[in-house]
This record gives sequence, C-alpha cells and structure tokens, in this order.
Amino acid sequence: MPLMVGLVDGSMIKTMESRLARNRAVLVTGAAGFIGARLTQRLLDEGNAVIGIDAYTPTYEVGEKLARSALLRQHPRYRHVTGDLVEQTLAPLLEGVDVVFHLAGRPGVRPSFELRDLYWRDNVLATARLVEACAAAPSVRRLVYASSSSVYGDAALPLREDGTPAPVSPYGETKLEGERICLAANGRQLEATALRYFTVYGPGQRPDLGLRRFAEAALTGGPIELLGDGTQSRDFTYVDDVVEATQLAARAPVVGLAVNVAGGSRISLLEVFSLLEKLVRHDLEIRPSPFARGDVRHTEADTARARLLLGFEPKVSFADGYRREVDWLRRGARSAA
Repeated sequence: MPLMVGLVDGSMIKTMESRLARNRAVLVTGAAGFIGARLTQRLLDEGNAVIGIDAYTPTYEVGEKLARSALLRQHPRYRHVTGDLVEQTLAPLLEGVDVVFHLAGRPGVRPSFELRDLYWRDNVLATARLVEACAAAPSVRRLVYASSSSVYGDAALPLREDGTPAPVSPYGETKLEGERICLAANGRQLEATALRYFTVYGPGQRPDLGLRRFAEAALTGGPIELLGDGTQSRDFTYVDDVVEATQLAARAPVVGLAVNVAGGSRISLLEVFSLLEKLVRHDLEIRPSPFARGDVRHTEADTARARLLLGFEPKVSFADGYRREVDWLRRGARSAA
C-alpha cells in the first residue's frame, strides 16, 4: 500500500504544542515497558498529564515492569490502567486525550514463530481496536505508532522507508500490518505516524535481548552464547534517543508515513564484544551457536527522513550508551534506569 504524506501547516503545529503546554492528557500504551516507561517519565517531567496502560504480559520477568510502573505511579500527574487493549473499554481512556503513543505489543522475533496467533492478537488486533477508538474520540488528533526495523527483513542497505518491506518473521509481519492499520486511518480527524525503531538498548533493556544478555554474562564471568559467527551487525539506538524521536513525532509537521529511528552507525557483534571486554576488564568466553531463525544479518537505517521531517539527530554514541547499560547492570537491574 502506498504511503500518503500529509503536510501539517504551521498553525496546526503551534496548536499541537500549545495543547501539550496546557497539560492536556496524553495516553501511552505499554507504559510499563522498557521504552514506554522512559517515554512516560519524560512526558511527566515536561509537565504533561499521562494516562498509561499496560497488560504486564509475561514476555519477560513481570517484576521489572511492575518496578517501573511503581515509580511512575508516584507522580501526581500519572494515572495507570492495568488492561489489555483487545479487551479494555477504550473510549473512557481517550476522553480529553490529544496524543496517543502506541508502544504496547508482543516483542521478540524468535518466539513469534511458535506463537503466531498471540502475536497477531497483541500486535494487530490490539492496534486495530486502538486506532478505531482514536478515530472515534473527539479530542484525539495524533497517533504515534512504535513499529520496528523487522518490517524490512534482509533488504539491501541502507534500509529506506520508501523500499518494499519484506519481513522474515511473524513478528515483523505483525508490526508491518500494525503500520498499515495506523497509516490507513490518517486523515482529517486523526494524524498518524509510524516510527521504525532500530534495536533499542540502554539501561532498562529487556532481559531477552542480546546486548543485555552479553553484559550480564560478562559481569558474572559466565559464557556468552553467540547465535551466529559475530559478523552480523545492527544499527543500535540508545533508548533516550528513541524517546526524543517519539516525542518529536507528536508535533512534527508531517504525518501519514513511516520514519526510521536509528542510532546512525552499524556495529558488528564482534565489535560489541571488543567494547564489552574493555568495560568489564577481562576476556570474554564466547560460545558460538547456529544463526537463529528470523534474525536478519545486517541492519542499517537511512535516517534522512527523520532528520528532515522530525528534526531528529541521535545524541548518544554506542560506546557511551553501552557503558551506561553495563553500569546499570552492575548496580542491579531493578534499580532506576
């Protein structure tokens, strides 16, 4: 489906910014997640009233989500709702809400091959219900959807938004379908943008993701399981940079299209291990295993659209960002990120 670009004029942008300045409410789905909690805290710090919803899906240890949620609940402008977007009555949550940040969903490439129905439910059906409710809510004007670089599959680098997506996993397929649902709803009543996040990391990262697993093993002196030969590479993106781009998308003058959000440099896993050895000050024990099904070999984003349309430039280098994540793990993963 072709992506239609809608230009929002300057007066509309000023209206959007003034709404946020007047502390009108925003809704964050997946508010207890790695990125969702960080985004929610930033929105609260900037004076917004935030409604957060999370189902605490046990895709990883729920205790980490509960700990993040407990911190957010201490804020006087935060209201939390525990609920599933497929089952929740959504209209009351959207009353008075101007902007919806849709970050909820079932993450992970590898489990999606065995749990196709659950991924479709949590990533597609949930999104469809939310979009329908947003389109019907009089106050909601903008929807920012968290998509993924997994929609590209093993396409030629650099990965461009105007290329043809070709996901190689059920997870990627569901994120692409979520994009289509959101962007198809873009119109006069609802402004929608999809952000394709590239391998987000940093303090608070999900425990099933490689950078955290590598660091935890290195800090305890245990072996590191490497799926593949280490030459595979990723465009890693620090979590605070992702949050910045997501906020920019709420007031950018362009809607109705997908935008890459990436760190701006491609790094191989062998380079990651070299840096990790310096951070933990000892050699690593690497145990190679076969490549995992659904994992693409390389990702590298073309970020021209994010720079030109969102005004987004990543600020945190991979070396600095990974050091922050390792330091967070040293302090204990339950501590505030």
